[in-house]
This record gives sequence, C-alpha cells and structure tokens, in this order.
Amino acid sequence: MRLAIGILGVAVLAAHGPDRTPDYLPEGDAQAYLTVERGGAPQQNFVVLTEAVAVKETGPKVTVKKFGEMYAFSPAFLAVPVEKPVEISFWNLQPDDEHDILIVAPDQTVLMHWSLPPLSKTPFTYTFHKPGIYSVICALHRPEMNAQILVQ
Repeated sequence: MRLAIGILGVAVLAAHGPDRTPDYLPEGDAQAYLTVERGGAPQQNFVVLTEAVAVKETGPKVTVKKFGEMYAFSPAFLAVPVEKPVEISFWNLQPDDEHDILIVAPDQTVLMHWSLPPLSKTPFTYTFHKPGIYSVICALHRPEMNAQILVQ
C-alpha cells in the first residue's frame, strides 16, 4: 500500500486509522527512491533518538496542558550521500510511549512505515537512490515530531 501525502493528515489517518497499517519496507515503485535492508555494509552510521520534550510525567505542566505531550527526533536533520548505504538506528527512549516512522520521498510518496516500540533500537541500512529532501514523520505525534534527510 503506497500513499501520496498531498495533505499530511490524510496519509497519517490512512496509516493509523481503525485498521492500522502494518509495518512495511519500500517495494515496487518506492524502491526507485529507497532500498532498505537489515544488516548490509553501511558506509556511515547514524543514531536518531526519540526525545520527550514535554510529557505529563515530567512537565512542564503548563506546556503539556496547553499543547499536549510533545516529542522530537534528535537530530532532526541528517545529510547522506546518494547511492551509498547508511545505517540509521532509531532508538525509542520512552518506556511507555510508542513511536513510528513514515519515510516520505521528495514527491510526498510514503515509502515505508515502521513501528518503534517503547525502549527499542530499530536499525536498518538505507540506500537512497534519488537526491532531495526526505521527511521522517512520527505519525503518532505529528506534525511536531519530524526530521529531514538531505540526500545529495
């Protein structure tokens, strides 16, 4: 199942509606942008952490009351080379909150969806085949929890 983001909310609802979309890696036309594998021989390694910015357990209470719980990816920006395998390991540091990632191509096509269970490390080797800016979005905590990957 491939989704065009067009309006981000529509794609996110499709990914996390009542019949939640299962995890999937790029396949078919999506592999023109990105191939993903476990292991491989990466030329670079990155770790992206989930960060609790403002949560009900630790506050600040006024921020949580006004905006709700807030999370972020750290770092929120990576630059990677085109056609070179890189390992990106997503670490969910929260013990009681699930996150996920949608990787979105420059043309707004959702390439993959993967769940990040609490207290988990999720490494994949990514090879980006087209230059551009790819978005990484936590569909559960959008639009604030996002990052960008510049492929050059």
